[in-house]
Amino acid sequence: MKTAVYRKEHFNAAHRLYNPNWSFEENEAYFGKCNNPNFHGHNYELIVKVIGETDPATGYVVDMKWLSKLIKEKVLVKFDHKNLNLDTEEFATLNPTAENIARIIWELLRSDIDAKYDLKVLLYETDRNYVEYPCE
Repeated sequence: MKTAVYRKEHFNAAHRLYNPNWSFEENEAYFGKCNNPNFHGHNYELIVKVIGETDPATGYVVDMKWLSKLIKEKVLVKFDHKNLNLDTEEFATLNPTAENIARIIWELLRSDIDAKYDLKVLLYETDRNYVEYPCE
């Protein structure tokens, strides 16, 4: 039987949603306040879910201290208190929507988590808006 373990983290970041191929008016009509040229910010809640078999020697699916350190090194240091559009290479040309942020976080973590584990990222942009990646 597989077990899921979850690590919850928090980061703050600013961003602007826009499509550079659209006019200001088109961006404003589609993205509204999120298209503010001076950016806007969110207090993101991140939940990383790792699913796998429990190791009989340790009783762990994965060591949560290790998972916490990995998230800090790969995600929080990179995105916390940053302007995602201006301060990160990942969003220099990619619209930093919650959907794209969740996918990028998954990609950043996936390479360091053994393939025998399933990995899911749940990202809350607000209390009412959140995304999951990947989703089946």
